[in-house]
This record gives sequence, C-alpha cells and structure tokens, in this order.
Amino acid sequence: MEATKVGIREFRADLAEYIAANSPVAVTRHGQTVGYFIPVHGQAEADLVALRKASQSLDQLLSAQGVNVEDIVADFKRTRKKSVPATRAKAK
Repeated sequence: MEATKVGIREFRADLAEYIAANSPVAVTRHGQTVGYFIPVHGQAEADLVALRKASQSLDQLLSAQGVNVEDIVADFKRTRKKSVPATRAKAK
C-alpha cells in the first residue's frame, strides 16, 4: 500500500482526517520524509474485550478471597480523606 505524502503543516492541520483514514501517510518536511503515520482502527474493541475479561478475573479472585469490594471502597475513601492537607480540605 502506497503512503500518501503530505507536508508537516498540512498533516498537523488535517490530523483528524488522517486518523480516520485507512491508508498510511508519509509526513514530509522540505520535501524529505521525516516520518510515517499509520492509522490503527478496531483496537478500541479489542481493548474493551480485554478489559472486561480482566474485570471478570478480578471479580473471581476477590470473591475467592472473601473480599468485599464495598469495604475496600469505603476504606479507600477514609484513607484518602485523611491524606488531604487541611488547607485543601477547607478550600472545598
């Protein structure tokens, strides 16, 4: 697949279009190629599937250990509240 050549200013100005495109872009400066941009599509769905799988594994591990998630969240909030400096707490 042939890369489309564009100047660096044009690339910067039209970046959103190049991200949405399916073909690679050769970015040039003063006629010399300084880099290539290769858009990646479909990665978000794969990341979401992996995140769901990790979440399920974590839920199983916590359940097997008898850990109550609500207790952890409450403990985290208490600890965080204690660690906030007094001046910051007053500003809120």
